[in-house]
Amino acid sequence: MGSKEILSEALQLKPEERFAIVEGLLKSLDEPDKKLDDVWAEEAEKRLKAYREGRLEGIPMEEVLKDET
Repeated sequence: MGSKEILSEALQLKPEERFAIVEGLLKSLDEPDKKLDDVWAEEAEKRLKAYREGRLEGIPMEEVLKDET
């Protein structure tokens, strides 16, 4: 069954049943991705090392959060 057929069937459900399906689908998209977490952790470590070794310059928080309007 394709996505169009699934949607068509789902739209025939009671609102509370549709809500349960939507909630389940959204939860499935919000699960942590271990591989992605590992990639970001490695990148953060590289940046911290570069900063400590003086190969990377920091930006003051005030500069980062400055309103550019």
